[in-house]
Amino acid sequence: MKQRALLFLLGFFLSICVQAQDNGLYKQLVDEAWKLYEAKDFRKSAEKYSEAFAALGHKGMVTDRYNAACSWALSGQIDSAFVQLFKIAGNGNYANYGHITSDTDLNNLHNDQRWKEVLKLIKANKEKAEANLDRKLLAVLESIYEEDQKYRKQIGEIESKYGWESDEMKAHWELIAEIDSINLIVIRKILDERGWLGPDIVGDKGNSTLFLVIQHADIETQKKYLPMMRAAVTKGNARASSLALLEDRVALRQGKRQIYGSQVGRDKETGAYYVLPLEDPDNVDKRRAEMGLGTLQSYISNWGMTWDVEAYKKKLPEIEAKQKKE
Repeated sequence: MKQRALLFLLGFFLSICVQAQDNGLYKQLVDEAWKLYEAKDFRKSAEKYSEAFAALGHKGMVTDRYNAACSWALSGQIDSAFVQLFKIAGNGNYANYGHITSDTDLNNLHNDQRWKEVLKLIKANKEKAEANLDRKLLAVLESIYEEDQKYRKQIGEIESKYGWESDEMKAHWELIAEIDSINLIVIRKILDERGWLGPDIVGDKGNSTLFLVIQHADIETQKKYLPMMRAAVTKGNARASSLALLEDRVALRQGKRQIYGSQVGRDKETGAYYVLPLEDPDNVDKRRAEMGLGTLQSYISNWGMTWDVEAYKKKLPEIEAKQKKE
C-alpha cells in the first residue's frame, strides 16, 4: 500500500515536471512564432505556431490560435486559417467580435463562405459572454483604465523632450500619483464589497483595471489584496500572468527578491535598464512558463536588454546593493 502511494506521488510529481517543461517549450515556440510574424515571415510563423500546439498535446491558448490564423491567412493558406478560427470560435472561447471584424490580417478570408459561419459563432459567443455583465460598473472601470494608461503613455514623450530628471517629468509623475489615488478609492470599494470580479461580470478590460490600479498602489494596499488576487486566479477571475507581476512588486518592496523577473530598474546615472534582484535566476523561465509568461529574454528585449544568466548572477550583489541605497 505504501509503495503504491509512493509510486502514485512520484508519478504525480513527474507529470507536473513534464507539464512545466511542455509549457516552457510551448511559450518558447510561441515567442519565436510571434517574432517571425513581426518579421513578416508569415508562413514560418504559422508553422512555428503549429509546433507549439503539438508540443502542448495539440492544445493552445486562444490568442495564440488566433495569431496562428492570421499568419496562415497572410501566407495565403486559407484552409489552415479557418481551422484555427473554427477551433476558437466553435468551443465558445473567442468572443471579440469587434476585433476580428476589423482585423486587416484576415481580409483575404472575407470572400470565403466560411467567414460568415465563423462570425456567426463569434457573435453568439459575445452575446453569451456579455449576458451577465454589470454594464454600469464596466463603464466605470473602463473609464479608470483609460485614465490609468493615458498619462503613463505620455511618459516616453515627456522624457524625450525634457529629460528623465526634469521638472516637467516630476510634475507628470505627481499628476499620475494623484489620479492613481483617486482611482484606488473606487477600486478598493469594489474589491471590499464584491471581491475580485471576473471577466464574466466586468469584461476583460474591467478585470484588467482591478489589477492595474492595485499594481500601482502603495505596498500596504498591495499586501492586503494579494491573497484575494491569488484566490481569484484559482477561480479563473484573474490572470496568472498579472498575478506574477504583483507578486514580484510586493516581494521587492518588502526587501526580498522577485520571482518572475517582471520588474525592471533603471540606472539614474547611465540610464541603462537592468532586471531587479531575482531569486534563482537559472530557473526563472520555468517559473514564468507556469504563470503563462514568455521567456525572460523575450520580455526584457522590450528595454533593449539581453539575458545572460551567468553575467546576471555575478552582478546580482551589486544590483542588490544599489537597491538598498534607493
